Amino acid sequence: MALMSDKNVAGGSEKFIEIEEGISILSIKNDSDHEECITHNISADFIQFHFCVKGEIKFNFNEGRYALNIKEDSSLLLYNPERDLPINLEAMSESWSVSILISIKKLHTLFSAEANYIDFLTEDNRDKKFYKEVMVSPAMAVILSQILNFNLHPSVRKIYLKGKAYELIGLYFNRPAEADIEQCPFLDDEDNVKKIKLAKTIILQRMTEPPTLQELSDEVGLSLKKLKEGFKEIYGDTVFSFLFDYKMDYARKLLEKGQHNVNEVGLSIGYSTASHFISAFKKKFGTTPKKYIQG
Repeated sequence: MALMSDKNVAGGSEKFIEIEEGISILSIKNDSDHEECITHNISADFIQFHFCVKGEIKFNFNEGRYALNIKEDSSLLLYNPERDLPINLEAMSESWSVSILISIKKLHTLFSAEANYIDFLTEDNRDKKFYKEVMVSPAMAVILSQILNFNLHPSVRKIYLKGKAYELIGLYFNRPAEADIEQCPFLDDEDNVKKIKLAKTIILQRMTEPPTLQELSDEVGLSLKKLKEGFKEIYGDTVFSFLFDYKMDYARKLLEKGQHNVNEVGLSIGYSTASHFISAFKKKFGTTPKKYIQG
């Protein structure tokens, strides 16, 4: 694979950067009104994580005889140890995506003590094809936006992207609800799981004026302790940290549409003053809303 390439296309850009041996990032921004075709040769010893941040991307396989569409806020994991799996994708108009390409050897070193935790790293599955589609969580969406929109000196670019790639992989493999049910007996009860999911729905629907944790626990019918523990088991984060990530990602998408000013976006997610929203946005994305729009 190429060590580094920046390619400007009409209405967007494509960047392929090897941040260290065995791990590379491909980022694509297609802001044009037509699709862009992207191809890269990837060897069989690499696992591919593809994230559609905006719009839609289409993957072509077997010289175009088979295609798979990945929509906004979805991801695709691909691994085939038996043959090379070249990237042949079509970035639809107004679409953004990020791909993390990591060698199986590199991933093993990251999870050497937990290899049996990841399906395709187990002894039984190590030589088998692996394919998986999952939704992008709010926390993952924040990292993806930072990868696409960073504005740093070239001397620190690789170390910044390395940290973000590792963070993204960590969030990707954060235990799903099914695995956590085995770890937490409280979640064996299907009714309790439904109550936790209802709590998530409530805070997202009322994100401008969310209930307190005690009010939320009373509303869904769980003790405060069980609400906090169960929510973190299922969603991998505390209630309000999860909500914060969701609100920032929601605000980011509104800003990108260009139909609302900064104050209006802040109000839409519950910030009564623009200064408080700007401060929160900068804390999460490392830049102000205005600079983000300009970028």
